[in-house]
Amino acid sequence: MRQESFDFLQKYLNNSSPTGFEAEGQKLWLEYMKPYIDDYFVDTYGTVVGVINPEAEYKVVIEAHADEISWFVNYITPEGYIYVRRNGGSDALIAPSKRVNIYTNKGVVKAVFGWPAIHVRKVENDKAPTVETVFLDCGASNREEVEAMGIHVGCVVTFEDEFTVMNDRYYVGRALDNRIGGFMIAEVARMLKENNKQLPFGLYIVNAVQEEIGLRGAEMIAHRIKPDVAIITDVTHDTQSPMYDKKTSGDIHCGKGPVIAYGPAVQNNVRDLIINTAQEKGIPFQRAAVSRATGTDTDAFAYSNAGVASALISLPLKYMHTTVETVHKDDVENVTKMIYETLLKIEDKQDFRYLS
Repeated sequence: MRQESFDFLQKYLNNSSPTGFEAEGQKLWLEYMKPYIDDYFVDTYGTVVGVINPEAEYKVVIEAHADEISWFVNYITPEGYIYVRRNGGSDALIAPSKRVNIYTNKGVVKAVFGWPAIHVRKVENDKAPTVETVFLDCGASNREEVEAMGIHVGCVVTFEDEFTVMNDRYYVGRALDNRIGGFMIAEVARMLKENNKQLPFGLYIVNAVQEEIGLRGAEMIAHRIKPDVAIITDVTHDTQSPMYDKKTSGDIHCGKGPVIAYGPAVQNNVRDLIINTAQEKGIPFQRAAVSRATGTDTDAFAYSNAGVASALISLPLKYMHTTVETVHKDDVENVTKMIYETLLKIEDKQDFRYLS
């Protein structure tokens, strides 16, 4: 990876972008994108779209989502402790002892998820932490001190953990799900520009908001763009670490390539174009079955506007929805390459219907 790309990746991942509060991350992403696109627009809720060939009639989308899981301040006790509720699929099990940032109009307030010491607990009676039992301590003695810091019900809270590189092979951090996707589609735009590739269609590079609470950003922007084709990238579970059941979760490895999804929302001809391109270009890939729904923005695009030919390319990831989400460098490179090479195969006004 070139140094400028790595620097952007690190800055982008370290920035907080909670569901519903993605604006600061979107600013970073757009500034990186501007040299590689012809135009851009931003919708009401903050989805950002970079456009190449905006005048073209035929429209192709490549998409990732920008938001990360987080928490909301929900209740402040008279003693100054803070209880929270989820914003997206936040995991209370990993919360105790984690450092957090609480975002207020007065700035960021540092706090921790506290937990009683092992010395004072009856360990044999321990239960897993839940959203009802985890709490924040911001160093205040009472509710009034908490409120004086600018903290109120509705303030958003994110874990503080930052990006690292592990064993020179893996990128590790919070919110790789799915800002790593935003990075990869931005790199596709850069490669198209720097390699002077002229596409015969309009390309819409979409960094969507609010995926973590129901694919909402993709749902909104799909109706605005009205694309003909959509290629979505998100993360999927590496199933090699302990506690995964391959019979139900599949056999997916970090480091063995992008994962191409099979399922009703995936348009077979678009999927086969991706597979044929990968085979031609020597890009390794894996396969996954996704059943009724992909659980990603693919579903929002596929079933919009009377049907959009859509496919999903996933990045294998360990430890999803933790602060140590982990992906392999090679997979990041190969997802980017797969999307790039597939775009070069799509023809203007290409008809992906099964029958015509």
